[in-house]
Amino acid sequence: MDSIYSLRLEQVRSLMRARGLDAVIITGTDPHQSEYPAARWKQVEWVSGFTGEAGDILITADHAGLWTDSRYFIQAREQLAGTGFVLHKTRVPDEVPIPKWIAAHFSDQEEVVIGVDGLCISAEQVQELNGNNYRIVDIPDMLDALWQDRPAIPETPVTVVSAAYSGETRAERLLQIREFLEQEGCDSMLVTALDEIAWTLNVRGSDIDYNPYVISYLLVSADEARWFVLKDVARTLDPVTLDSLSELESDGVQVLPYSDLELSLEAEAVGRLVTDGRALNYHLHCLLEQNGVETVLRRSPIALMKAVKNSVEIRGMEEAHIIDGVAMERFLYWLESSLEAGRTVSEWDAALELGRLRSENPHYRGDSFETISAYGPGAALPHYITPRTDAPLLERRGLYLCDSGGQYDFGTTDITRTVPLGECTQREREDYTLVLKGHINLAMAVFPEGTPGCRLDALAREPLWRFKRNFGHGTGHGVGFFLGVHEGPQDIRQNLNAQPLEPGMITSDEPGIYIEGRYGIRHENLLLCERDGENDFGSWLKFRPLTLCHFDTSILIRDLLTAEERAWLSAYHERVCRELTPLLPSDVAEWLLRKTQS
Repeated sequence: MDSIYSLRLEQVRSLMRARGLDAVIITGTDPHQSEYPAARWKQVEWVSGFTGEAGDILITADHAGLWTDSRYFIQAREQLAGTGFVLHKTRVPDEVPIPKWIAAHFSDQEEVVIGVDGLCISAEQVQELNGNNYRIVDIPDMLDALWQDRPAIPETPVTVVSAAYSGETRAERLLQIREFLEQEGCDSMLVTALDEIAWTLNVRGSDIDYNPYVISYLLVSADEARWFVLKDVARTLDPVTLDSLSELESDGVQVLPYSDLELSLEAEAVGRLVTDGRALNYHLHCLLEQNGVETVLRRSPIALMKAVKNSVEIRGMEEAHIIDGVAMERFLYWLESSLEAGRTVSEWDAALELGRLRSENPHYRGDSFETISAYGPGAALPHYITPRTDAPLLERRGLYLCDSGGQYDFGTTDITRTVPLGECTQREREDYTLVLKGHINLAMAVFPEGTPGCRLDALAREPLWRFKRNFGHGTGHGVGFFLGVHEGPQDIRQNLNAQPLEPGMITSDEPGIYIEGRYGIRHENLLLCERDGENDFGSWLKFRPLTLCHFDTSILIRDLLTAEERAWLSAYHERVCRELTPLLPSDVAEWLLRKTQS
């Protein structure tokens, strides 16, 4: 029997035949090139059933493929079964990306007509389809005719972030953009990335789950800023949003309908315009060309501006991690006590309890991503989706992995702890220890100013490599200030990225090991990059952990840890106890002291 997804695949092929298309590309993003799109733009999921955050689809008359990376290989194999889609692996040595696959598949064809939803593919991605015989057809909202119950563009309440929390006013941040315009010799800048708009205007919303963004565009010139945000101009806005928009307008920001952007992109209105080709969708790129706008494609400076936290943001992030650490320790105490008492706890029960504990703090604004609560085999999927019904039960043996985070008024958290629930095998103990060695190795790093994260990645992998083990995902990603849990421009991974790590940047440290069908292990803290002095050899940087939560040492193979690694772990645990025990209930505080002294 055909699955609903194989039927949808045939619907897409019917659309292709009707329009004379040889191929269709469907991406897993939105008009702003977001990593996590709102439900309206989850087109890959609607067509194929694949729910991972990273995946693009190519459909031809005789082939349908999903391209995704190693975080989702197991998940994709399971979800694509019976759909008619084939998994193509990315970020592997022998990968064949979509442009290369198209070139090989249509090598003898005189003209190749490729359909794209120009709203949901970047100008840069289309430029990569560089075949001389290609004709790209822009079909905005291509699936509308097929997706009968497609969700609308979300419009949630808009709030403002006080400069007391952000450390800078929106006027100061707009001034930085205007200084960039002057440096580039441009008249205006189109900002399309949602995290950059939220940071610039000191606004937050919840248009996208777990991401405090407002779906919008921002057009900045020397003397005005226009925010295209209103989706339904006939709707009566809530009082919080009205107050927020009034505050922006009093600061000289014009608030306009979301759909009015295209009417504003006339050559005489915007002059020489600069924008980021990675976040500019292809539909707008074509519109700018049609309107004769002189467009300069540059990497947005805002990504780096917001990545380097100011002193106020750093203090806020520190406070957020104290709050989060209290919730985590209470959760881990509850988990151990519940299992010891013989109570039934499922993966979903555990995720709910952690969310409940976080929500008790008045500054909590929701989770920063969907909690990954995984026991045993589920943890072997780095981005496991915890079932809400019939979730696996936790047993008093083996390993439980919990990757979670919170959004707070003054910060964003992201933490992973792998918890031994009872007896573990020797291989589990060994892998657990090796991953912790890798985590500590990176956390202890001292490095010259100007060093990019790709040069530090091996520090976290070297202990695993010695035992011929590895992991497929990156070691570290940037984290925003009450913004996205995954942000750039810095990262720590094997892929070459020339962006240096700078003081004030916050990056995750999360090596892992995954054994399909058995278990997964990951240890994650967020690290703040700080200065570590100067000498004749230059300026030096180091990391300081922001995350405050103990690592379970009950199954560590201590002989695998060096004296320096043991000293780091001891000092870290002393700090966790010093900062958290005064804020914990007495029974949890006593338990934490015991857990960190064993």
